[in-house]
Amino acid sequence: MKTYLILLLSFLMINISGNAQKKQEFEKPIHILVFSKTVGYRHASISSGIKMLYDQSKKQNWVLTATEDASLLRDDFLAKFDVAVFLSPTGDAICDEGQAAFEKFMKSGKGFVGIHAAADFEYDWPFYGNLNAAYFLTHPPAQKATIIFENFDHPAMKPFKGMKTYTTVDEWYSFRKNPRPKVHVLARLDESTIKKSNNDKWRMGDHPIIWWNDKDGMRSFYTVFGHTPEAFQDKLIIEHITNAINWAAKRIN
Repeated sequence: MKTYLILLLSFLMINISGNAQKKQEFEKPIHILVFSKTVGYRHASISSGIKMLYDQSKKQNWVLTATEDASLLRDDFLAKFDVAVFLSPTGDAICDEGQAAFEKFMKSGKGFVGIHAAADFEYDWPFYGNLNAAYFLTHPPAQKATIIFENFDHPAMKPFKGMKTYTTVDEWYSFRKNPRPKVHVLARLDESTIKKSNNDKWRMGDHPIIWWNDKDGMRSFYTVFGHTPEAFQDKLIIEHITNAINWAAKRIN
């Protein structure tokens, strides 16, 4: 039986005097679609990611809709959103009609944020491959490793500003093709910090893991973070993803 989860979370801006509640950072709300349908491997961290986005929505004035029902991806449904967040979806989950509707949605000037396994998704959909910019190939065992920052000229890098590197536990994806020629790379994996490895198939040499693009009015962003539930409790990663979403929605530059 086909199973799906739909969470419709809507928030109204409330002005309360005193210190009872912090004022929302943005006056105008934005509408965010969070899509996490899995046909292949399912990450246990998805629920943690949704909770993190829900928690952030209160301060950010996001109207959040989370679903795993790919049949909803049609023109009328998508029209109300400003940005789509693909939170670790996997496999071939969207039919031709849904793909056409999503392409139309993006080409109308919307934003996209791919989180972690968004790269392990829809391998036979060229538009999506170009949007996310890379497809998953393999990975070494999940472990602590270090990433090297290349550029801070993007809002998503604000929490890391002043840091040359960042070390944390995640599942460090490698990709079928290096995305660097067609995106703006923000960080790469320091492959020398990978200590557990069954083979060398994951090695890329030049190993981008965070990047963005802004082409034909479509803003897209990808981050490798998000394999573990703990990633969505990391204050730096929370701000990183939050800023990426607000950037994709064209709130900030």
